[in-house]
Amino acid sequence: SDVDFAAQVADGSRVTRGGLLALVSGRTSSLLTAERTALNFLGRMSGIATLTRQFVDAVAGTRAVILDTRKTAPGLRLVDKLAVKLGGGGNHRIGLYDMILIKDNHIDYAGGIEEAVRRARAYDSGLPIEVEARSVADVKVALGLGVERILLDNMSVEMMAEAVKLTHGRAKLEASGNVTLETVRRIAETGVDF
Repeated sequence: SDVDFAAQVADGSRVTRGGLLALVSGRTSSLLTAERTALNFLGRMSGIATLTRQFVDAVAGTRAVILDTRKTAPGLRLVDKLAVKLGGGGNHRIGLYDMILIKDNHIDYAGGIEEAVRRARAYDSGLPIEVEARSVADVKVALGLGVERILLDNMSVEMMAEAVKLTHGRAKLEASGNVTLETVRRIAETGVDF
């Protein structure tokens, strides 16, 4: 290669504005060709890692783990997920192949949580199953079915706290919807896992 790259900080390090991240040298034409792409990747990954770190810091001292989403820009999923990890977060799913997530539209189509879970288990994939719950009543149904994880979708903090009490560790609980830097601490303090 006619370009040399020497990182000056470790991946995931906290840096300050104007700090030296890397030394790059090489032919001018090669540097100019790669400059914009490299800066775009660096900016994207740094932004994701920084925002993740802000969420992680906001829930420090609770049991909650900040997770990413599978829904990213085409071709950038693994890069985005790495940035989340470097920011201190965790990965939810890499793809549709590593967990069955039964969402509200699946539940509605199947005619209820019980039937949706039955159909998912009929595939005998051995994959863990996560069910979206829109109410505390849905949480009770999902618990009765023995699913591994329950997604608490757009629930109030009070409803989440009630779900945590009902669950007693029988399933992992994931909060989703209306999670911001302003709300994440209150959500984490309910005792949800993610």
